[in-house]
Amino acid sequence: MTDHSFMPQVEVLSVTDTGRRRRWTDAEKLRIVEESYSAPRMAAATARRHAISRSLLTRWRREARQGRLSAPESEMHFAPVAITANADQRAETERGDACSGRFEIVLQNGRRLLADASLEASALARLVQILERA
Repeated sequence: MTDHSFMPQVEVLSVTDTGRRRRWTDAEKLRIVEESYSAPRMAAATARRHAISRSLLTRWRREARQGRLSAPESEMHFAPVAITANADQRAETERGDACSGRFEIVLQNGRRLLADASLEASALARLVQILERA
């Protein structure tokens, strides 16, 4: 008679053996999120390209909007700028008060920052980052 074993052979695969669980740095997440915004309807294609689920990309996009994904402090980012003259600025120009050396920055979240022209660029960059996250 053959020897039968009632104990089934089980092979245990950990998550690291299959390679499915990956660790993404905030910088990598931001790069993928920025890529997904590069053109309309690119979220699904970007998720497929990086082999992640669309729901994970959606979560990363939400975290980026809320300021919970942050790039390293050393990285500098450029933002689109539009110079406009509104009614208050025109009134100041007519009165001669516009030479005060102040400017206003309107952030994407709607906050406004009125700063003096003598403010250092590094201090201004820190203020903008703080106000964007708040």
